[in-house]
Amino acid sequence: MLKQFFILCSGADTDILNDCSIGEQNKYAGIGATVFFTAVMATIASSYALYTVFDNLYSSIFFGLIWGLLIFNLDRYIVSTIKKRDNVIDEVLQATPRIILAVIIAVVISKPLELKIFEKEINQVLLEQKNDLTLANQNQIAEQFNPKISELESQIAGLKSQVDLKETEVNALYDTYISEAEGTAGTKLLGKGPVYKEKRNKHDAGLTELQQLKTDNKAKIEAIETQIATLQGDYTTNVAETQPVIDNFDGLMARITALGKLPWLPSFFIFLLFLAIETSPIIAKLLSPKGEFDFKLEDQETAIKAWTTQQVAERKLLVKTDNDINNKVYNEIADEEEVMNYKRKKARELMQHQADAFLKKQKGIL
Repeated sequence: MLKQFFILCSGADTDILNDCSIGEQNKYAGIGATVFFTAVMATIASSYALYTVFDNLYSSIFFGLIWGLLIFNLDRYIVSTIKKRDNVIDEVLQATPRIILAVIIAVVISKPLELKIFEKEINQVLLEQKNDLTLANQNQIAEQFNPKISELESQIAGLKSQVDLKETEVNALYDTYISEAEGTAGTKLLGKGPVYKEKRNKHDAGLTELQQLKTDNKAKIEAIETQIATLQGDYTTNVAETQPVIDNFDGLMARITALGKLPWLPSFFIFLLFLAIETSPIIAKLLSPKGEFDFKLEDQETAIKAWTTQQVAERKLLVKTDNDINNKVYNEIADEEEVMNYKRKKARELMQHQADAFLKKQKGIL
């Protein structure tokens, strides 16, 4: 049962193969098994690749089965259309397009399995790329907010500087009227005289201005700090909103790109493995000598070809002979008087009918 299934997978003519030896049947059963298991591996590989895209197990398995059946049909067609020839060069030329197609199929099959085999290494590369993307994203968003925040912080520094300058000025006035009272500066008269009172009043006015300036600037600073906090909150929100895009940066294309950053030699050997599997039925047919099945198939094909060629030649000869006979018959009767008179009579009747019809049409017009 299993042997017949693999023979069916090989695409061989079962009616002819059943009359061949057991060894010949086993050869084609082996070719069919290679075709079948190649399709199985294609199903597994494509299911995994589609799972990385759709993230749905049932959809991935369904489309993976479709892809596996497509690969199975292609491989079966490739193997079944290779015919053994008496010339090796003809066989190689016949197999070349099929080998190219097998290489393409091997690439398609091997790549998803490489993604699974090197999954841990790919995840590490993706993690590094995500970290780089996260930092780049944060810096890019910060460029939108930092200039405004810096400008607001400069305004705060300016307001604080105004307070500091005013405070320095008031402190200087304080030192001036104290020195006047102590007699160490100014009039150098000990006691609280008119000059002392003048300087004291000037200091008190400056102190009042300082208190008012502190109150006003404090309110301005608090308003500016509120703007800064709002901008910082917007920055944090933008980073949080864009981070999921980076976290989901692990699709099929990203994984293939990450695979390309790994050492090429292991991937190359895996590709060679699948290439060997995919081309093995073709190579087996090219290397194997003509077997019993090939001779019987050739005998059947050449018999049909010879019969078809004979039938076509006979039809061509029949048409040619019939044309020659018709030409001879018409040439013989062309000179008979009876035929000439009959043709003359009919031609006269035709001309009369035409004249009558023309006359009738003219009367209708008038």
